[in-house]
Amino acid sequence: MNVYEAVASRRSIRAFLDTPVDGAVIRRVLAAASRAASGGNLQPWHIDVVAGEPLAELKTIMRTRVVDAPNGDEVKDYSVYPKDLVSPYRERRFQVGEDMYAILNVPRDDRAGRLAWFARNYQFFGAPMALFCTVDRRMGQPQWSDLGMYLQTVMLLLREEGLDSCAQECWSTYPTTITRFLGTPDERMLFTGMAIGHRDESHAINQLVTRRAPLEEYASFRGA
Repeated sequence: MNVYEAVASRRSIRAFLDTPVDGAVIRRVLAAASRAASGGNLQPWHIDVVAGEPLAELKTIMRTRVVDAPNGDEVKDYSVYPKDLVSPYRERRFQVGEDMYAILNVPRDDRAGRLAWFARNYQFFGAPMALFCTVDRRMGQPQWSDLGMYLQTVMLLLREEGLDSCAQECWSTYPTTITRFLGTPDERMLFTGMAIGHRDESHAINQLVTRRAPLEEYASFRGA
């Protein structure tokens, strides 16, 4: 698989098979991804991988948490989206939600159905492996961009290994629960989670391919 193929085939997979992921594979991927660009070579990412019995334990914890506090009752370190999204970002977010629930045949007025589906985030959509990325609280926005470049590199390398993923910033809703579970030092904050495994080709949700803006909408060229 070349890089273009990896980019084109990477999607946010929301239904996984329970096929285990080889620990040697994820170690190889995470080590190789460390070549991702990093300003000043700070390499601010800290990664926790969870699978097997520990993952089963976390999923059990989260089944209770999403019932007790469906919208979270913990102090968040950041907001996933700006409070007031403006155009065209607002429409893009709205459209992906509509496309996803249309595939699932969950109508707009079925709030319970939509919440039940969203709760699957906290079961990693059935994935057999999870990854959490944390960062030193003293780091700034430029270092957060480094995290994104590292995680994107991880997701592309996973594709070369025949694996799939779903990056999940939704975990920022339960930072206390996750940092306590992981034993994360106080100086580090939770940035994101990620589900890792093999996509379930038979599940309708994995037919979703998000719409992307054409090049002319976001790029300008001078002298090129």
